[in-house]
Amino acid sequence: MTEAMYYILLALLRPGHGYGMMQRIKELSGGRLEMGPGTLYGVLSRMNREGWIVLTGEEGRRKNYAITQAGKAALLTEYERIKRLAADGRLLEEVGK
Repeated sequence: MTEAMYYILLALLRPGHGYGMMQRIKELSGGRLEMGPGTLYGVLSRMNREGWIVLTGEEGRRKNYAITQAGKAALLTEYERIKRLAADGRLLEEVGK
């Protein structure tokens, strides 16, 4: 899973529209990740095909999305993988001392 996918799924734990997701991703990453519309909408399209998100409605030009159970499962799997990576990386701290 890419970093963009991970943060989009995290943002969609609260359903919302594209612009709101971009703001939420910036907030969740502490300002480290600013996602542009091209990246966002490309990833949303892919995740919709994968069944990880669904389009829940449209308000004018705004499309609203929500994470699916499959998306939550994928997000949790990735979260567990990241935790294992961080735990394995503790070796760096031991070697550095």
